[in-house]
Amino acid sequence: MQKKTLSLKWLLLGSLITNTGISFIWPLTTIYMHEYLHESLTTAGIVLFADSLFMIIGNYLGGLLFDRWNRYYTTLCGISLATIATGFLIFFHGWPAYPLFLILSGLGNGIVATCINSFATVVAGRPASYVFNLLYFTNNLGLVLGTLIVGFILPYGITYIFVLAFSLFALFLIVAAITYRVDPIKNPINRAKAATQVLNRRSQHQIFLLLFTLFVTWVAYEQWQSNIAAYMVAHQMTVKDYSLLWTFNAVLIVLLQPILTYFDQFLLKHLHGRMYLGFTLFASSFALLLIAKSYHLFILAMGVLTIGEILALPAVSTYVDQRVTLSQKGRYQGLVNVFASAGRAVGPLVGATIIESSSYQLVFLLCVCSILLATVFFALGNRTTGEKQTNNQ
Repeated sequence: MQKKTLSLKWLLLGSLITNTGISFIWPLTTIYMHEYLHESLTTAGIVLFADSLFMIIGNYLGGLLFDRWNRYYTTLCGISLATIATGFLIFFHGWPAYPLFLILSGLGNGIVATCINSFATVVAGRPASYVFNLLYFTNNLGLVLGTLIVGFILPYGITYIFVLAFSLFALFLIVAAITYRVDPIKNPINRAKAATQVLNRRSQHQIFLLLFTLFVTWVAYEQWQSNIAAYMVAHQMTVKDYSLLWTFNAVLIVLLQPILTYFDQFLLKHLHGRMYLGFTLFASSFALLLIAKSYHLFILAMGVLTIGEILALPAVSTYVDQRVTLSQKGRYQGLVNVFASAGRAVGPLVGATIIESSSYQLVFLLCVCSILLATVFFALGNRTTGEKQTNNQ
């Protein structure tokens, strides 16, 4: 029987399972293709780019179908695609089967990510900002658990990794099939009337300024996940030192995100300031990298980045949710994921191109300037829109 609302615990469980399953597979792609399948690093990079591209397609498709078709079946289709593709990887993980099923899994997970974000806007009894904070926590917890487990399982063979990922996706498919059959509209209204609601041009302008800022931020963030490792090694630090930075990142998120969730009402009242501060801290972390020569400065930069991350990134979805109409929840949450995925896709390539033609210092400087400029334009757009709305009242 169809329920009226989706329970928060099932949404968070879905987020945790999905991100744990993804983190079993995605981080291993480059190593597996290069060391086991004996493909070049360039080929591995192309496959990762294709995976990101199909995840973007899944993000957009998920939002479109969530709004215009059926929310329950859209979610199940996404999970089923990821489950089937991962199931095939258990038996067919050579070349070219591995990249094919990896990309199909990325498409399914892109759909699922948007559906989870879209359902988050309509969980009963909790404001969307509170739910997005918790989702950000479970997303990162899943990534931490996944990468931790992989380290213990991989020595026994890659097949066991795919078995675990398949089992998790299959579990989520069962959970979603039972618990996600809901009507997520908090305040039931005429659906035909909802479908005709159109977002005004000023709100669209605001949202796309923010999404551009999100894109720029993720392009910069990807430097931490790709090119900064080589930069640290060049400064006589080890790969272990680099990996410990991400352990520090994960610990900070796990410790600080629940605190932010506790102060959700205060942060919701100061949503714009929260984002401005978060994006500014993001930029500041790269300013620190400009002068970082010792390991403690890299730790400090990562700490500043992480605080900026937990302030800004969950707030983006909340901001978008506040401005869209009921019939456009899925589409715009899909666009949030699209712009983030696009930044993740092009970030390593952009950074590597600049580094090869110039220097790491230029990359860091461009990251500082681009994030700050994008944030300023977004802030100006907010102020202008606010003034116009006030004048129209």
